[in-house]
Amino acid sequence: MRTLMHRHLGKVVAGAAVAVAGTAVMVGITLPGTAEAGPGRSATAGQQKEVPALPPAQIEAAPEEGDNGVGRDPLTDGELQRAEQIASGAAQLTGGRDVEGDRGVQHLATNLGELSPAEAEAATLPRRAELMYYDYKSDALITKTVDLAAGKVVSTDTQHGVQAPASREENREAVELLLASPLSADLKKDYKDATGTPLTKAGQLQVHSMIFRSAAEAPAPGALKECGKHRCVRLFPKVVNGPWIDSRDLIVDLSARSVGRLS
Repeated sequence: MRTLMHRHLGKVVAGAAVAVAGTAVMVGITLPGTAEAGPGRSATAGQQKEVPALPPAQIEAAPEEGDNGVGRDPLTDGELQRAEQIASGAAQLTGGRDVEGDRGVQHLATNLGELSPAEAEAATLPRRAELMYYDYKSDALITKTVDLAAGKVVSTDTQHGVQAPASREENREAVELLLASPLSADLKKDYKDATGTPLTKAGQLQVHSMIFRSAAEAPAPGALKECGKHRCVRLFPKVVNGPWIDSRDLIVDLSARSVGRLS
């Protein structure tokens, strides 16, 4: 069991872990007699009978996924691709900026669209996809609803000051920004303490994140006061196949491409 260590900013937090070792066990069944006992012979008490091995497992291939889902089935790969192609042509999307500052908004997620009460009672359920994007040029969350049967965008909603969970690409970019900041010194030191190797790239960490809003959580100092209006994340990094590292006081402002400390 690992030792639980509590530290301050940038310190390794290794949770108590229990290692379970699997051991092969031969099982014997004690019988008063065995099939091997021939005429005039009797099995010795305590004799073990060999248990026959199980036949090899048979794995059935997964059923082929159709191009179109039915009812409330999850969106198929084909529907996801079509929805993104339909939505991506909008000038609102091509004129924005993604998390790296390149042309085009940042795709966050694509989900099966919700139904109205009347639609839910219909014999045939419509198939719609809701695509969420973040435009780093205007700091806006954009949601586009695509009617998959009609092949067109049926609604667009743009909101400011509303933040959806960060995507995998955004988390990776947040780690890159953090590693480039002088504020990552403690994180790098504790990574080397835990692994013996220097921390130089995002791929060395497994990362979870939470959206940080200044007004909602605590008054943030300096430029972090913009978090909420800006897209900011608090990272929870973990050594790959290793312990967590506490960096909760560090906030990455993806909109401003900067890193700040809460205390």
